[in-house]
Amino acid sequence: MPIAAALAVSEQDRVKLRAWTRATGIRAGLAQRARIVLLAADGVPNVEIAARVGVSRPTVNLWRGRYLGGGLAALTDRPRSGRPRRVDAAQIVVATLCPPPPQLGVTHWSSRLLADQLGVGNATVARTWREWDLQPWRVQTFKFSTDPELDAKVRDVVGLYLNPPENAIVLSIDEKSQVQALDRTAPILPLRPGLPEKRTHDYVRHGTTTLFAALEVATGRVVDACYPRHRHQEFLRFLKQVAKAYPRVKLHVVCDNYATHKHPAVRAWLARNPRIQLHFTPTSGSWLNMVEIFFGIITRQAIRRGSFTSVADLIDAIRTFIEGWNARAQPFTWTKDADTILAKARKATSGTRH
Repeated sequence: MPIAAALAVSEQDRVKLRAWTRATGIRAGLAQRARIVLLAADGVPNVEIAARVGVSRPTVNLWRGRYLGGGLAALTDRPRSGRPRRVDAAQIVVATLCPPPPQLGVTHWSSRLLADQLGVGNATVARTWREWDLQPWRVQTFKFSTDPELDAKVRDVVGLYLNPPENAIVLSIDEKSQVQALDRTAPILPLRPGLPEKRTHDYVRHGTTTLFAALEVATGRVVDACYPRHRHQEFLRFLKQVAKAYPRVKLHVVCDNYATHKHPAVRAWLARNPRIQLHFTPTSGSWLNMVEIFFGIITRQAIRRGSFTSVADLIDAIRTFIEGWNARAQPFTWTKDADTILAKARKATSGTRH
């Protein structure tokens, strides 16, 4: 095979081209063009270059000519203008923040629906949403207390958490009502490598119970009782149980505004037992009651995934969990002061936001 005329390549360019062929972070197309030019510089025929590199002969001719006419710079991709965008990001954002037209019959935009309205691709809409952190499919709820004593109650409860009175115990009390004893219709399949625990979707109800709990804020220990109902009679009965658990010491009890907590019979008993003082959270502010954290934990770890053949079985599981909880109890740490909570709550609910 006759030797083709070698392509004139300077030594400086050869060094650069060899570096391109060895670099791991360079684009594959640019490394391929560098190999073509180096082989051409060695006088290898175009047909053989095409076979070695795995391209067509016209491609070899293209990049030989590009290098001859513009050097190394001609081997890189030239900027492309592309098709001009018909709808800019600002238009997509504005359209997203406006509700869909009533005739569409939807409550919020999807990327495809908005793209169809604007005449662009849904990928364009989705990209803009990512860039502007817009998520029309998500919704969050809030409720701001209208309690006229909001400020005083928040400061009272948070003050007990952050600065508890000396020679007194702070307790957080509430009831978790309608805890269901659900029995799965088939045995639960245990966890296996690569497989999560499995349970049947259907179940049999065996009744309910109400869990009363008093969380000691300083230690995290819990006093509990389970009753069939949650009237003022059960609440008063539980208060007496708590009083016996903490004798001869002043008790500050945080509880919510449930009507049974303010029943005349409860008030009369508290008047006869002045060492026990109730502190109420604001209306719609039961999240200030620290025992709610415990209720969330026991639900996730002992109730939701359980299978119970009776209410008694459910109560046994609850008591077993609380015994273990008290054995390893650690207090929750309240970190936000009253000013921070009130400022954030008012900011979150001021004005109108989409």
